[in-house]
Amino acid sequence: MAKQKRHNYKKLKIWQLAMEIANDVSDLLENFPKHEKYDLSSQLGRCSVSVPSNIAEGSARSDKSFSNFLKMSLGSSYELNTQLLISRHRNYISQEELEKMEQKIDEFQKMTFSFQDGLDS
Repeated sequence: MAKQKRHNYKKLKIWQLAMEIANDVSDLLENFPKHEKYDLSSQLGRCSVSVPSNIAEGSARSDKSFSNFLKMSLGSSYELNTQLLISRHRNYISQEELEKMEQKIDEFQKMTFSFQDGLDS
């Protein structure tokens, strides 16, 4: 039986970008209204942290299992994008902040799909 390759998540560009996104979200949340602390702010924080966390957790697994963790990470990135759109609608973030975050999330998604294709082949 062939030995399974493990990935050093800290060296993966997808994890590095996901960490950047999570930290950017944390910075945005500092300006959210206090009444959102346990609602939208909390949800944004949790799903932004979920994106790099799933990559890290999956990196110690087989490629097939890692691919499933990448799917969860991608799902969280789509959830994050939706919550940022809601934040913009409520005027908690500017259009410029939204566009900057959407650009990073889009880049993350493209990179992750490409990386995942390499695992599945």
